[in-house]
Formats: sequence, structure tokens, C-alpha cells
Amino acid sequence: MEVLAFPCNQFEEQEPRCELDIKNFAKNNYQATFPMFSKIDVNGPNAHDVYKFLRGNSTMRLPESNEVRAIEWNFAHFLLDKDGKVVRAFPPEEEAKYVDVIEEEVKKLLA
Repeated sequence: MEVLAFPCNQFEEQEPRCELDIKNFAKNNYQATFPMFSKIDVNGPNAHDVYKFLRGNSTMRLPESNEVRAIEWNFAHFLLDKDGKVVRAFPPEEEAKYVDVIEEEVKKLLA
């Protein structure tokens, strides 16, 4: 299992710092040891291809219109299987209520 982080400054400009400062902050304040990539856009015309894929291949694609919703806030989670298929998207505002679900989904994928 691998956790990957992609800093983004599209949410009320909460990540204005340079990438090195962001990495150091996460490491020093949260003991983050996972890979942290360059700062990117996750929404809009300049959205990184990774996020176009994640959003377009998840529950963020609305079945009735095929429209892909924007990520509304920092810390959205996407769970992928070993083949890179998006298993599930977890909106950040619902993280607390999905902690157990995320844990169970991860256990299934690791089994």
C-alpha cells in the first residue's frame, strides 16, 4: 500500500508556500513519510492528468449526466487497487464518517 500526496493551492489559497516548505511542514508537524509530489491543480482547465483520471473514473462522475464534479476542498481521498483502478472516492467533508469504511476497503484490497 502506498499513500501519495499532491499539494494544491486551489482551496482558499491554503497552500501558498513553496513545495519544500509544504513537505517540511507535513514531516515536522504530522510525521508524514509518504511521497509528496509537486504542487498541482486538481480542478479546472489546468487540472493535472492524475486528477482528471481520478475524478473521471470514480463516483465523482455523475452517471445521469456523465459530468465530472470538481473536488470541493482539500484532502479528498481516492482509493485505487493494485491495477490502478479507482475503487472509491471519499470527499474530504465526509472523511470522519468514512474512516471505518476506508479501513475496511484497504483491508479488502490488501488481502
